[in-house]
Amino acid sequence: MTARQRKHATLVHNEFEWHDACVIDEVAPGGSLAVSIRDEQIAIVRTQDGVLAALSNFDPFSNAFVIARGMVGEYANAPTITSPIYLQSFYLETGECLEDRNTRLSVFPVRVWNGRIQIALSRRVTTL
Repeated sequence: MTARQRKHATLVHNEFEWHDACVIDEVAPGGSLAVSIRDEQIAIVRTQDGVLAALSNFDPFSNAFVIARGMVGEYANAPTITSPIYLQSFYLETGECLEDRNTRLSVFPVRVWNGRIQIALSRRVTTL
């Protein structure tokens, strides 16, 4: 997509496109990995139980792309990831911050397809 096409692109929020991110084995249980898809930096998280989540890698408290470097854990039986900078925790399912309920990370649909992790982003429609 050229810069001119990007300028005139519209996001269609009810339609998704699946994007290949990585091989599932690249994200160890209890770990995470940062990937770049289109213009999004995404943290792929895998819990010890094998649950996968995809969230924005941007930490709104430190203004840095560091969420994937955080510690995977849980709070009240819900999986979380804790930012490595100021230690705010975020629910994997909703992206909601435990310490500030008004702050949340973007959450993306994730699936495993033929041994590869895929992330869904809103489809772009070019309007010229």
